[in-house]
Amino acid sequence: MATEPANPRYRSERSHKAILDAALKLCLEQGFAKTSVDAIAKEAGVGKQTIYRWWPSKAAVLVEAIDRQSAPPIEFPDTGDIHADLRDQMVAVAKFFQTTQSSTYREVIGAAQSDPAAAQAILDTLVNPRVQGCRRRLERAQQEGQIRADAGLDDVVELIYAPLYYRLLLGTRPSTPEQVEDILNLVFDGLHPQNPSPPPTDDRPLPRA
Repeated sequence: MATEPANPRYRSERSHKAILDAALKLCLEQGFAKTSVDAIAKEAGVGKQTIYRWWPSKAAVLVEAIDRQSAPPIEFPDTGDIHADLRDQMVAVAKFFQTTQSSTYREVIGAAQSDPAAAQAILDTLVNPRVQGCRRRLERAQQEGQIRADAGLDDVVELIYAPLYYRLLLGTRPSTPEQVEDILNLVFDGLHPQNPSPPPTDDRPLPRA
């Protein structure tokens, strides 16, 4: 009896997942520099041409694999409290930076300094979508009067996340929830709307009749 052919979509999804899993596994075992597209294809059980049909480079494969591991836990919440929302999102990022996958991310960032394809893959897949999400959340908070109307939001995003990336890349210390709160408190000291100064009072004595 003839059997029905396998569903091409299912086969593609299975191959797609196998490639991402293989890329992460190999990079964790032997590092980014020693991981090749040939090795990823062999580990995943696919042809090299299959990888290049879906991704332009090894870096793009690994960046998507990292993105899949990190989402959705680090998506942006919106509870109406900008301080609490940023804290929850930053804590999620800090926790991801302490996983084994973060070592791969660190290596890809390092490679991106001399690999334009890796740099573009990081920006397109990991950085820009999350920066835009953070900026949209800050814009809503600005419209609601929770932060200063004159705050430069691109600068705010960098102020918030720079300490986390500094610790990830240099390995100085892990970022704990308490440290995230300290960072936010420092940033929000400069973000709170400024109360207008009360009008000056005239303390001169009234003229006598």
